[in-house]
Amino acid sequence: MSPARVAVVGGGVAGLAAAWRLRDRLGDAARITVWDSGERAGGKLRTGVVGGLAVEWGADAFVMRDPAHGGDSAAVALVRRLGLELVHPEPAPPALLVDGALRPVPAGTLFGIPGDPAAVADTAPVDSGRDRDSGEPLLAADADVAVGALVRERLGDAVVDRLVDPMLGGVYAGRADDLSLAATMPSLATACRSESTLTGAVRAALAASPRRAGGPVFGAVRGGMDRLVEALADASGAEVRLGRPVRELARAGAGWRLVVGSTRDPETVEADAVVLALPSRPAARLLQAAGEPAAAPVGVLDYASVALVTLALPASVTLPERSGFLVPAGEGLTIKAATFFPRKWAHLRADDGPSLVRASVGRYGEEEVLRLSDEALVRQAHEDLSVALGGSLPAPVDAHVQRWGGALPQYPPGHPGRVAQARAALPATLRVAGAGYDGVGIPACIRSGQTAADELGAVLEQSSV
Repeated sequence: MSPARVAVVGGGVAGLAAAWRLRDRLGDAARITVWDSGERAGGKLRTGVVGGLAVEWGADAFVMRDPAHGGDSAAVALVRRLGLELVHPEPAPPALLVDGALRPVPAGTLFGIPGDPAAVADTAPVDSGRDRDSGEPLLAADADVAVGALVRERLGDAVVDRLVDPMLGGVYAGRADDLSLAATMPSLATACRSESTLTGAVRAALAASPRRAGGPVFGAVRGGMDRLVEALADASGAEVRLGRPVRELARAGAGWRLVVGSTRDPETVEADAVVLALPSRPAARLLQAAGEPAAAPVGVLDYASVALVTLALPASVTLPERSGFLVPAGEGLTIKAATFFPRKWAHLRADDGPSLVRASVGRYGEEEVLRLSDEALVRQAHEDLSVALGGSLPAPVDAHVQRWGGALPQYPPGHPGRVAQARAALPATLRVAGAGYDGVGIPACIRSGQTAADELGAVLEQSSV
């Protein structure tokens, strides 16, 4: 029996995690190739330098525990398996910009939804008379709903506009009125299928949430996320082919044929199995070309684009004792969030070094701001930060703009069901993985890639018996 040949389409962290797990299962003889259209692997994980300091131009941390069982998250388990070192942010709390002032994020909430209305009374008045107990669960067994619709109906507009929307916007760059409860807050959706009030469901979800006693909530890789990308690619033993987009996918006997590269320099390769670790629409185009019915449910997902603007402010700038802040859309600023790196990360704090602040720009449906030049985005972020911090900030000594086009999936109500439908329609030797299916965040993407690899590995192992 010849060695298994597996093509992983997409060299982000989900695709690299799939390649690594496939190597773990199939052994050294397997021929695993990762194809990516970009000039570097890692997708939206990237470490750069601003003001002479190494900072992340994408995600800068991941959750330490798995929300389902409370053990190590997929990212933590992988980092440890690769022999990398974890570092943790400082315990500085985040803030919300409300009525032009920074306020603490209320405790006892789930993405801003309170279990006790009194906990958010100073920030967002609650119309608690709406959350009446009907004696029936809020959601049927397989039902889903937009987060905003549920919270507005039960607690009023202020909770959505001042709390839930900026928190979801910070993670998804989307709006609460468009995002699926089941996809963005699965624990709350589960609680809503047994609880008859929203505040009761929040309390139940918080009580059921696994907790790591005394441990940090977030972690990162010492030396930067680029180290995770490099170590993962090396450990996979895969051939990583960069600058080679996959343009066609078709069945070839019991396996698959892929056409990769430009139209002027095409290359045809064959594989026994394929992982599509791509955003939904590119994946849907390949599935449609292959005549796969899964293309329809995969292709409906839309994405938000964002820009991350990192400013190196003079060392004389004193930042608030916060890790950063979130901005409700009603505050009238262009930025939707900001991170104070010296407050969040001890290694980015120096008496004579710059103070790095990263602002996030771009909400779903408001992409016109991203048409501004880099210079204009830097000016706008600087102006917004000055307003939020209550004074005119000095000019930055350095700046960097990282644009992420089509970065964040916008899960509409019913998303988990559509993903299940798509996966049920896929052949046994074809799998999809990544944020478009199983959630944003590094752990979710790693877990998605590893699950796809486990399923393909089982099929390939069986076929070799």
